[in-house]
Amino acid sequence: MALVGEKAPEFSLKSNLDNEISLADYKGKNVVLVFYPLDFSPVCSIQLPEYSSRKVDFDKHDAVVLGVNRDSVYTHKAWANEYGIDIPLLADMNGATAEAYGVYLDAAGISKRAVFIINKDGILSFAHIEDSPGDFTLPADKLIEELAKL
Repeated sequence: MALVGEKAPEFSLKSNLDNEISLADYKGKNVVLVFYPLDFSPVCSIQLPEYSSRKVDFDKHDAVVLGVNRDSVYTHKAWANEYGIDIPLLADMNGATAEAYGVYLDAAGISKRAVFIINKDGILSFAHIEDSPGDFTLPADKLIEELAKL
């Protein structure tokens, strides 16, 4: 399980952008890692488009937002296209990355809704894990406030 103040677990996953993305690709940048249960689900279809629409604000804090769940690259592409999501969506097909961050719900086969901020040095500096996958209590404004503290 990933803990604030510790080195963030590394990952390398296929994305909807037809490439493989790893945490190491963003060394020297802040990374907002967003675990969410499912593409096309009601709450996820609010959260990720909201974060995507604030890309300019994340850029001001030298941050990249990455969405992660167990859906396939093909589902990610369709969902991003339908909802205008302009951030990389990563396919954690076996749930190993969610497991490494301590947010995998084995019985349900999905991840919890959770957001982690990894600072430019690769250290986990913020974690917000929802009690229920249906909850969404971290709007982009609050997330950007956390980035401003770095």
